[in-house]
Amino acid sequence: MFDAAASLRREAGERSFQVLRDASDPNKVVHFSRWESIAGAKAFFESPELVEIRRQAGVASPEFHYLHQLEAGTL
Repeated sequence: MFDAAASLRREAGERSFQVLRDASDPNKVVHFSRWESIAGAKAFFESPELVEIRRQAGVASPEFHYLHQLEAGTL
């Protein structure tokens, strides 16, 4: 379902993403993504359409954290 929603995410303003699995709990997944705006991300993740997609996939509503990037780099 995640891959099937790629075009929806892109149209809503998602620019990049990472999906990570918890090392001690394979059922816990974290999705980090960069968006054109926090407003666009909120509108997408809280939309009735996405709520329905999660319901069809049998996924519980996740906890959302909207963050502003302070710094990034590579070493």
